[in-house]
Amino acid sequence: MTTHTWRVWAIYMVLAANFSKEQALKQTCPSCDAAQLCNCSSMDLDFIPPGLTAKITVLNLAHNRIKHIRSQDLQQAVNLRALLLQSNKISSIEEDSFQSLGKLKRLDLSDNNLAHLSPVWFGHLFSLQHLHLQGNSYRDLGESSPFSNLRNLSSLHLGNPQFSTIRRGNFEGIELLDKLWIDGGNLSQYEPGSLKSIKKINHMIINLRSVNVFSAIVRDLLHSVIWLEVREIAFSIPAEMQLLRVMSSSFAKKISFKQTLLTDATVPEIVSILEDMPKLVEVDMIDCRLLGTGRWEIQIQANQSQTLRVLTIEKLSIEEFYLFTDLQAVEGLLSLLTKVTVDNTKVFLVPCTLSQHLLSLEYFDLSANLLGDFSLEHSACQRGWPSLRTLNLSQNSLSDLEMTGKSLSHLSNLILLDISQNRFGEIPDVCEWPKNLKHLNLSSTQIPKLTTCIPPTLEVLDVSANNLREFGLQLPFLKELYLAKNQLKTLPGATRIPNLVVMSVRRNKLNSFSREGFESFKKLELLDASDNNFICSCEFLSFIHHQAGIAQVLVGWPDKYVCDSPLAVRGVHVGAVHLSLMECHTFLVVSLICALVFLVILILVAVGYKYHAVWYLRMTWAWLQAKRKPKRAPPKDICYDAFVSYSENDSDWVENIMVRELEQACPPFRLCLHKRDFVPGKWIVDNIIDSIEKSHKTLFVLSEHFVQSEWCKYELDFSHFRLFDENNDAAILVLLEPIQSKAIPKRFCKLRKIMNTKTYLEWPLEEEQQQMFWFNLKIALKS
Repeated sequence: MTTHTWRVWAIYMVLAANFSKEQALKQTCPSCDAAQLCNCSSMDLDFIPPGLTAKITVLNLAHNRIKHIRSQDLQQAVNLRALLLQSNKISSIEEDSFQSLGKLKRLDLSDNNLAHLSPVWFGHLFSLQHLHLQGNSYRDLGESSPFSNLRNLSSLHLGNPQFSTIRRGNFEGIELLDKLWIDGGNLSQYEPGSLKSIKKINHMIINLRSVNVFSAIVRDLLHSVIWLEVREIAFSIPAEMQLLRVMSSSFAKKISFKQTLLTDATVPEIVSILEDMPKLVEVDMIDCRLLGTGRWEIQIQANQSQTLRVLTIEKLSIEEFYLFTDLQAVEGLLSLLTKVTVDNTKVFLVPCTLSQHLLSLEYFDLSANLLGDFSLEHSACQRGWPSLRTLNLSQNSLSDLEMTGKSLSHLSNLILLDISQNRFGEIPDVCEWPKNLKHLNLSSTQIPKLTTCIPPTLEVLDVSANNLREFGLQLPFLKELYLAKNQLKTLPGATRIPNLVVMSVRRNKLNSFSREGFESFKKLELLDASDNNFICSCEFLSFIHHQAGIAQVLVGWPDKYVCDSPLAVRGVHVGAVHLSLMECHTFLVVSLICALVFLVILILVAVGYKYHAVWYLRMTWAWLQAKRKPKRAPPKDICYDAFVSYSENDSDWVENIMVRELEQACPPFRLCLHKRDFVPGKWIVDNIIDSIEKSHKTLFVLSEHFVQSEWCKYELDFSHFRLFDENNDAAILVLLEPIQSKAIPKRFCKLRKIMNTKTYLEWPLEEEQQQMFWFNLKIALKS
């Protein structure tokens, strides 16, 4: 063989090997083909699929049953950027399994069964930025740092319910982190200085229960953490609050408490600590519980923070909120706050004196609370919220729009007001509003008709989901109008809103348009008219196509469109819209498709009838129903010598001749007959199956009537089908009369086969031969 031939042969073998690997990979994970993304999640895989190549950059193996990672599993995936292995059963990883993954940036091993972490695993992952190790079973991070070579690490998630120890040196090698999440619910041992090696952490999340451990961690993070998020800790013991005094020296700019517990005894200490933090700008309390009524055991010190500006309280649970006091104790702390959110916290009143202390407040979110018309009037009292620019009162209990506007009319700086998802209903013709109001959200407020109560100063108006049938307001400054989910049949007149730039009329009942009306929208740039009932859509789109002033048109049709074109133009510039002849004659196309579908269904029905498709379907269904049953009953449950299957037309011979002969024999045979022994009220298929299972033999009395009656109805078909499928000798055939082979339907091929392969007994007409027939039948039943 020449050198050239050897080279060709070697190249061929390499290509063949690669092809076979790719084929194996595609069989294991069909979505893992030539694409760079290989998604093999939730496929019940027990191993990493073979055949991974350098083409793949993202490999998703999450939610499988993988237990082990071997050295060769990922050896060829040298260009992998993301490896997702979360929610498997991984308990062991060979040390050099990730050695070839030098370009890997994201590794997720969370929610597995790793009992320890090895530094060798991550030794060659020089590009790794995101590492998730939560939800395993390791109790510590080892004696040294597993992450010492991860110089580019940006986010690290670790910990689990068994995680109990952090040692000095566990984080050596990490200097900067965007996010560090430690799940330490049972963390009990923390060596001081363990986190001090990290110079900066933008976002630190830690959930734990021990205040002592929390205090030690905070001490190490005084100058490195920008945003500290604390979860699942209870601040309930006043004596422990002194341990938190170290927080007052923290340079954190944001503190978040999630799912924490506070009491009347500890709140004053926490407030005092937060007020002393030198750079604190924002405080969040989300999903927390407060045990108390606001009657603090010690006076809150009014050392007003000079830096705190943002306060967010969401889903604060106060079990006795109806007994809560008027918060006079904290009034002096609030004057410098600029943004306050109190969402879904059962607030029914903001005391007037508290509102008057919110001197710098510009943004106030009170959504999803219990404010009513009179409580709002008291909350927004004179000199209250003097600097307010944005107010969100959505999802409250407001019902009087005139009273709402009047209560807020003195807020001269208010620009944006959201009062959506309240219950206003009918509105008056005249209302008072803040003089500089520009944005008003009245969506989902049960308004049946708009009146001049709407302030004329608006630039943005949202009245979506109100069942409006018309829009005829004079709003000369309006730039954005949202009318989605109403009952409009025509577009608003442009002459009353001449400066409109954006309009949404999606999900209405528009069925026509006015050419003159569109020409009046001189400044309109975006029109969303999707999900309507335009009749002349081709004319409509052709007209809009030539309107240079409308830069973007959104038109989409509902499932049952009334128009003659199903064209959908979603976010396409008008200049790119091209209307074809087919798009303007869709009714004809749809009619032809419907006719074709009907013809295909008709042909399928005819073919099914000719080839007995219904019969086979019924047989298959009965077989599937019986799969749960055992094929043979235990010997102790056998109570019949034979189950007799016969046609009703042959009942006279069976019941009067055969039964008498066999059941009066010595010893007698016990036969199972459907007329006599089936359990009343029980499904007939179950009766048949039970009878066969409880009988040594099944005796078939065959005749012309037997096969012509479709084997004695469908249920008996099933019993024969099941019995013949077992390929045993439990069947005894008695031929009561000669049967022409042509008389047996072709679909009963099993019967044809068994009659050709098994011996059957023929009933003789001559009396002298009948004694031999009974002798042979009894021998067959006893065998």
